[in-house]
Amino acid sequence: MKDAIGNVQRVLVLGGTSDIALATVARLTAGRRSVQVTLAARPGERRSAATAELQSLSLQVSEVDFDATDRSSYEKAVTLAFDDGGDIDVVIVAFGLLGDQARAWRDVDAALDLVQVNYAAAVACGVLVGERLRAQGHGAIVAMSSVAGERPRKSNFVYGSTKAGMDSFYTGLGDALAADGIQVMVVRPGFVRSKMTEGLKAAPLSQTPEQVADVIVAGLRDGRRTVWAPPAMRWVMLALRHLPHPVFSRLPI
Repeated sequence: MKDAIGNVQRVLVLGGTSDIALATVARLTAGRRSVQVTLAARPGERRSAATAELQSLSLQVSEVDFDATDRSSYEKAVTLAFDDGGDIDVVIVAFGLLGDQARAWRDVDAALDLVQVNYAAAVACGVLVGERLRAQGHGAIVAMSSVAGERPRKSNFVYGSTKAGMDSFYTGLGDALAADGIQVMVVRPGFVRSKMTEGLKAAPLSQTPEQVADVIVAGLRDGRRTVWAPPAMRWVMLALRHLPHPVFSRLPI
């Protein structure tokens, strides 16, 4: 539970190796030694490195196994995290799969991999976490969506469609949980220079994970339900959403 001046005391990251999530935890906690962080991710070198990174900031870090492709792991991970100590103040839903767009719309397995990780697993975790936060009577969920879901583009429409579904679910979940005192904030970043996009050409208005983290922390502080990173991306997407389809479909995006 948050301390007397509103600082978070416990954080759960589903997708505990996410660059954006790790940067957000660093910004949220500011190195306070009493903060407990649970990283839910596949075991391995990346999770160990993420743990070491946060421990170097004097945070108390624990690990639980979580695999977005394995439904049986969702409830185990959420149960272990919530039952290991006091209430959880912030849950960051940060796992995702970019995939190979050229393959995804031609290959059923590739398409369903994206659907499973980005949508089905995200929904399942939202349901599980939402119920635990309702039982607490407080807390916040940060759901990592993408501007790709606001109007899926021909260059990545399979990925965009999964983010559109995930975005809609968490937007609705926020409305459903508001009466219980739970904040759900959907985060819509543009291109982020991270491990997930390594090797790809950066798009205009690209951000670092740390810049996205600043937007997230400010949004949580202000009680926002939706944030864009960078904030100017909101107006870019507003314009793109209202372009006639014949025009939009010809854009080199």
